[in-house]
Amino acid sequence: MSCSVHDVSDLERRGVPGVFVSTVHFASAVAAQSESLGFDAAAVLTRHPIQDQTDDEMTAIADAAFDDLVKALVGPA
Repeated sequence: MSCSVHDVSDLERRGVPGVFVSTVHFASAVAAQSESLGFDAAAVLTRHPIQDQTDDEMTAIADAAFDDLVKALVGPA
């Protein structure tokens, strides 16, 4: 599923916590969308690129982002 900062903003307005996930390559686009919406989106940025990665490589990327995702959703432990 693909989702935009706009989608995360909409979820947050409905009371559903959301975190935008993207690669570092798109960090400026995330910032620009957040600014244009007036919404400080919680975002986790992963390494780039992710296309053409094996399942094991994608699992490693997800595992590396997991703690940051949890912190972005619920705050530090």
